[in-house]
Amino acid sequence: MDEHPIQSLMTTAMENLKEMVDVNKIVGDAVETPDGSVIIPVSRVTFGFAAGGSEFQGGEGVQSSSNQKAMLPFGGGSGGGVTVQPVAFLVVGGGQVRLLPVDGQIMFDRIFDVAPQLITQIQELFKQKRKESPVAYE
Repeated sequence: MDEHPIQSLMTTAMENLKEMVDVNKIVGDAVETPDGSVIIPVSRVTFGFAAGGSEFQGGEGVQSSSNQKAMLPFGGGSGGGVTVQPVAFLVVGGGQVRLLPVDGQIMFDRIFDVAPQLITQIQELFKQKRKESPVAYE
C-alpha cells in the first residue's frame, strides 16, 4: 500500500526536530577557565509539534492503479518550534561544585550558598580575638 501524504509531512518534521533537540542543548559543552575551574551551562528545552491534513471531495480523484480505490486530493501541513532557555551554570573548581542559577532569585540562592563559609570565617575571627586579648569575665 502506498504511503499517505501526511506520513511524509510528519516524518520530515520529526527528523528536523530530532536534529534541533539533543542532549547538548540541555547540558552544554564544558568550558575550562584559566584558573582550572570548569563551567557547564544547563538549559531548559521545550518544543512543540503539530501536523494535519485533509482529503478533499470533488472530481473523480486520481486513480493509482486499476485495482485500487481512487485517491482524493490531499492538502496538509506541519510545523514545530523549539525554545532554549538558560537555567543555571554548574561550576566545578576549588574542590567544590556550585550551581549558579540564572533567574531573578540568584541573590537568595547565593546567600544560602555562602552562609556556611561566612559563619566559619566569623567563628575564626572570634577565636583570633580571644587568643590576642584574653579577657577575664567575672
